[in-house]
Amino acid sequence: PKMPGQDTAACAYSCCFSQGEKLWDALKISAYVFSTGLLMFTALVNSVSWFMQNITLGNFWQTAWLEFYNHVEGDEWTIFLFGAALVPALAFWGFNGILLVADITGKPTFITRYRIQLGKNDPVDTKKLWKAIYTALGNQFFISFPMLVPMFYIMKSWGNTFSEELPTFQWFLVELSVFTVVEEILFYYTHRLVHHPVLYKYIHKKHHEWTAPIGVVSIYAHPIEHIVSNTLPVMTGPMIMGSHIVSISAWFSLALITTSISHCGYHLPFLPSPEFHDFHHLKFNQCYGVLGVLDFLHGTDRVFRQTKAFERHKVLLGLTPLSESIPDPPKKPE
Repeated sequence: PKMPGQDTAACAYSCCFSQGEKLWDALKISAYVFSTGLLMFTALVNSVSWFMQNITLGNFWQTAWLEFYNHVEGDEWTIFLFGAALVPALAFWGFNGILLVADITGKPTFITRYRIQLGKNDPVDTKKLWKAIYTALGNQFFISFPMLVPMFYIMKSWGNTFSEELPTFQWFLVELSVFTVVEEILFYYTHRLVHHPVLYKYIHKKHHEWTAPIGVVSIYAHPIEHIVSNTLPVMTGPMIMGSHIVSISAWFSLALITTSISHCGYHLPFLPSPEFHDFHHLKFNQCYGVLGVLDFLHGTDRVFRQTKAFERHKVLLGLTPLSESIPDPPKKPE
């Protein structure tokens, strides 16, 4: 005869065992991806970095940096504000300026034909757009730029940030890897935090006014969210590594352009896929991260993986829009 509670205990054991198997499978996949990526990264570094450092670009950038350094007479504040504020801001608005032309006019068709959510923002609501632009500018001038002040003193204490000698290209690749991992961890968990019902209504709901986002919406957010979820995850990596201002400038610019691509609403050829984050804006409770690794481990991409959007989540290497080659299934009649 079965003992009282034996079935319950067996069920609990079975559930724990099943969860353990899933976790183990996720860890094995992560280990495989990481080890493969590490081998490829090592091979890439040994070849590309040698070429970049010793043949052409290494000398070019070092010379250009010294010319700029001498031009501003080594003034650290000027160098820091130029590299950490001005250059990334120009990169952000330059890239988004091109996207805004497409959003407002519907042209050029080379861009608009790659729209992810067909029929949305076609054209974009002008009133809603100006609100997003004003908020984005406000977040940059009144939050992001003031946050650079404490960062400046942290970076200055390292003693490397304003060196006359640039870091090697190989070291920059190492830093870039660290920056990316730090951003993924901090963004994923802070992003999930602001999705908590207690915080969502008052903080994150503003960002999700756009269920079909556009590029400039990447920093359209409540001030608290912009500090905790947008800015700190990007700033923390360089502060941990004590990076050179040139590395910081390149990373900030890359991060702003990448998040703009994730929000732009267009799956353009040869650029990173924005399907992952676009799906988050569409469904709200999926795809919280940047790379998707933590979403896989936590199971917050399960619904996404069952959709056509997941099949389209890859770099488009041709000119045929993926919305045409991998269309959504026809909607069932109501």
